[in-house]
Amino acid sequence: MSADNSHALDAHDAHGHDAHAHESGPHSTFSGYMAGFVLSIILTAIPFWLVMTKVIADRQTAVLVLGGLAVLQILVHMVYFLHMDGKAESGWTLLSTIFTVVFVAIGISGTLWVIFHMNANMMPTHTDMPAMEQAAQPEGAAKASP
Repeated sequence: MSADNSHALDAHDAHGHDAHAHESGPHSTFSGYMAGFVLSIILTAIPFWLVMTKVIADRQTAVLVLGGLAVLQILVHMVYFLHMDGKAESGWTLLSTIFTVVFVAIGISGTLWVIFHMNANMMPTHTDMPAMEQAAQPEGAAKASP
């Protein structure tokens, strides 16, 4: 047997199956799951406390802070519970997740862009409202006003 064939036999059994196929999946420990659980509880309690006590008065700031905490919680779930990292499945899981996030962001931003422009271009202008209100009033009511 040549040196090339002996290496091939070490990696595969007699049926050609890879002996290390079951070792590629992520393994987690109880402490890993508990760390993820505690982080997710904290990242749920903080936004709840911020909203209930009205700590942040400005609406835009509150939306940004709560959105940032939501993104952190998504990342905690992806890392601790879904075991997603750059090493899992040679990085394809992380790459497909990034593609999905970009695709959804393009879809949401495009939808909001279309809705905003449709609203701006198709709604009646509000400068003609006094003229429209006078046209809608009965004749006697229009004459009674000074």
